[in-house]
Amino acid sequence: MSPDHASRPTALVELIRRPYFWGIIAIALLLLVNTLKDPSYLAVSYNATTGSLVGNVIDILRAAAPIAMISVGMCLVIATAGIDLSVGSLMAVSGAIAMEFLSSAGSSPGAAAAAVGLAVLLGAVLGAVNAVLISSVGLQPFISTLVMMLAGRGLAKVITGGQNTAASNETFRWLSNGYVLGIPVVFVLAVAIVILVGLLVRRSALGLMIEAIGMDPQAARLAGVNRRGLLFAVYIASGALAAVGGIFSVASVMTVDVSNTGYQLEMDAILAVVIGGTSLAGGKFNITGAAIGALLIATLDKTVVFLGISSSATPAFKAIVIIALCLLQSPRVRALFRARRSRSAGAGTDAPQKEAVAA
Repeated sequence: MSPDHASRPTALVELIRRPYFWGIIAIALLLLVNTLKDPSYLAVSYNATTGSLVGNVIDILRAAAPIAMISVGMCLVIATAGIDLSVGSLMAVSGAIAMEFLSSAGSSPGAAAAAVGLAVLLGAVLGAVNAVLISSVGLQPFISTLVMMLAGRGLAKVITGGQNTAASNETFRWLSNGYVLGIPVVFVLAVAIVILVGLLVRRSALGLMIEAIGMDPQAARLAGVNRRGLLFAVYIASGALAAVGGIFSVASVMTVDVSNTGYQLEMDAILAVVIGGTSLAGGKFNITGAAIGALLIATLDKTVVFLGISSSATPAFKAIVIIALCLLQSPRVRALFRARRSRSAGAGTDAPQKEAVAA
């Protein structure tokens, strides 16, 4: 047998062992269910007027972009054995400051760039506040970010005066509604950011140090790892990425809804991270898996709407899918299935021997 043939099964086994593999399978199954209901579900057409690709798949890619942003930031935070419950509120705050600025700054490209800068800066500052409460004050990440989650919504209402603020700026709108080679700009930007973050943490020692403080903070400190500095880095990154997600969300409609923008998306981000194979206990993390998890969440949301599932039953439907996926990922469940297969195979081989002895 050639080396190539010998390596193929090993590569396949390694792929199956990756947690995000089952996320890809789940996405394929959801698309299959939708296709069975409507054979044209996966069809993508070209709109010559707008120069864009149109279809359900394109809508899923657009919807996945803001979820991917907060999921990547959440992935880094969870890797330190922390949590960030404030990402949804930070999306609302960043969207609020961007819309308020644009409502009075005009419709020039420079105003759009300034609005993006203000939103990302505010998200990073609020992320730094989380880091101060956790690394310097010593509060638990759950409590600190829960406080910021509540305060963030309040801050968004203060910024907008409690009203939903709208603005007009074609450059800013293009960030979410524009297209590059027919593909939504928002998805292209999200992929670029995910790749940049992935390269930063995996092509440098930063990723290893983040994993170190998540697995054993005491050992990491003795090894000279600056835990406080790393916590600042990951929470600031989470806040900035949440702000980018907020920009993507409000740019699509050029309106910020302070009550609904980013509402409960922190839960979707946590689910996406877990689906991608990152342990909530901290340590090992997977940026690619988090991005695939975000794509799965977006596909699941679109599937719920497409199948006409009642809004009251939507959480239960999502829970069933997520639980099934987590069971497939569980090493204990997979070990149980392997053990049952081994026993079945052993019983099959023992039967001929028993017949021979009886003869």
